[in-house]
Amino acid sequence: MIGNLKPLEIVLIIVVILLLFGAKKLPEMARSLGKSARILKSEAKAMKKDDADSAPAPTADPTQPAPRTIQAAPGDVSSARPVAEQNTTKS
Repeated sequence: MIGNLKPLEIVLIIVVILLLFGAKKLPEMARSLGKSARILKSEAKAMKKDDADSAPAPTADPTQPAPRTIQAAPGDVSSARPVAEQNTTKS
């Protein structure tokens, strides 16, 4: 639908936007949109870096299993904790 716009329709849309927001407000809006995009980009890079840094390192003894953990709700990593191994055999 957007690809079907004719030049006259594009000019009409630009005129309506100028009338609604005014010529002084448009540069401020463009500046804030660019700033938001830069912040989003830097946060995405930081998240990727954090994921790469927090990847578990291989254990020295591969025969020993990794400790079991209780997984918390998504986004709540502070409450994940190790599970104590219990013997469930009856005598």
